[in-house]
Amino acid sequence: MENALFNYCLWLGDSSLILGHRLSEWTGHGPILEEDIAMTNIGLDLVGQASSLLTLAGEIENKGRSDDDLAYKRDLKEFKNALLVEQVNGDFGRTMMRQHLFDVFHFHLMEGLSDSKDERLGAIASKSLKEIKYHKRHSGEWIKRLGDGTEESHERAQNALNELWMFTDDLFVAYAEDKELEDKGIVPDLNQIKGKWEKGVKSLLKEATLAIPEEVFMMKGSRNGIHSEHLGYLLAEMQFLPRAYPDAKW
Repeated sequence: MENALFNYCLWLGDSSLILGHRLSEWTGHGPILEEDIAMTNIGLDLVGQASSLLTLAGEIENKGRSDDDLAYKRDLKEFKNALLVEQVNGDFGRTMMRQHLFDVFHFHLMEGLSDSKDERLGAIASKSLKEIKYHKRHSGEWIKRLGDGTEESHERAQNALNELWMFTDDLFVAYAEDKELEDKGIVPDLNQIKGKWEKGVKSLLKEATLAIPEEVFMMKGSRNGIHSEHLGYLLAEMQFLPRAYPDAKW
């Protein structure tokens, strides 16, 4: 069970870490000053959550690896983050669409984890949930504004949805080792999370006058180390300094 919980915490921590890094790429480039600050703050929230989850993963593994070790000293195939979060920012509409599709999932997952029988994981989830509520509200308001806005904003939002939808099923792939964690009340059932996610996402997209694409080939496999080409470039940038100067003290 310890190995299953270690992998689960890596999945959660890696997803927050990679999305936080993606949002950091907007720093100084936001469409308006308020959004520049908002995206930076959301990115900081996610990196903070990642630090807590990767610290817990290191404690569970019990091999002396810190959150920094797990973030900066693993190779691409060892990362378990969701495929959705590693996708490139693109324009502001694409970034908000990626964000909202993940935020709704993240909210319901952390809501379920806040009741975890593992008190450490439950505490992290409960603390994170307060931040994620804001993330979800922020991205949702933008999706409605862009989808039901001008002709161009609607087109950009719809294109983003068409391009990103294929990565959403990957969020809900249940692995055999998760079953023991579910049975012990440590993690929630991902099928139930998916039902809540679908209800929330479909409702908001309808309000935003956006159509869910049909007959889409769904990409999966992130927790098995299968990733898009984008993650390698992201890690090369994110891990450069610790790799260039290993164990440096600042």
